[in-house]
Amino acid sequence: MPTSTVEQYIKTIYQQEERCAQDIVQMKQLSEAMGVTPGTATAMVKHLAERKLIRYEPRKGVRLTAGGRELALLMVRRHRLIETFLENVLGYDLSEVHEDAEKLEHAVSDKFIERIDAYLGFPPADPHGDPIPSAEGHIARRDSVPLDHCETGDTIRVARLRNDDPAFLLLMKEQHLTPGEAFVVIDKNETAGTMTVRHDARSRGPITPFTISMGNSSRIMVEPTGTK
Repeated sequence: MPTSTVEQYIKTIYQQEERCAQDIVQMKQLSEAMGVTPGTATAMVKHLAERKLIRYEPRKGVRLTAGGRELALLMVRRHRLIETFLENVLGYDLSEVHEDAEKLEHAVSDKFIERIDAYLGFPPADPHGDPIPSAEGHIARRDSVPLDHCETGDTIRVARLRNDDPAFLLLMKEQHLTPGEAFVVIDKNETAGTMTVRHDARSRGPITPFTISMGNSSRIMVEPTGTK
């Protein structure tokens, strides 16, 4: 059985691949994501390579092997199902689910995960909008782009929030910019570094336009629903 540290590294490598749309993760990127020194990350990476969970290319980075990807998807499935359970059943706020899921994913049994999956009705995505891998290791892919890639007049729907920072998630909840919500881009101001949006009539949010920073916009993945 892999240790919780091994599981966390493998899951983190997968998440960095997923978020950056690349199949190799640089060592600096990995050490920062894990919150450890480059030396500590390198020592663990060599251990993971010995276990054939990753391929390590000095001065380039790391990539998952087939075995590593299988373990990564198992951990991602655990994490996302636990987050969904915490919000839907235990009443956690979206901004609270990540931290406890990080702890629980290494402690619970496979049987527990399968039971909560069935109890939840086999949800396709977690509260952030991230797809939940199946028990067989399959994961759905969605065509989404960061909000800051959109232009004035685009009508879009939030697909996923790719940031676990509680302050960011609280802000998104307050502004009703959560998965499934539809809105229109009213203005994109590159000079000011802001985007002004208004909720679509079908959305639960208020129709009064409001402004968000480009930094936050880059963390909101959206799908087009058309243009005006």
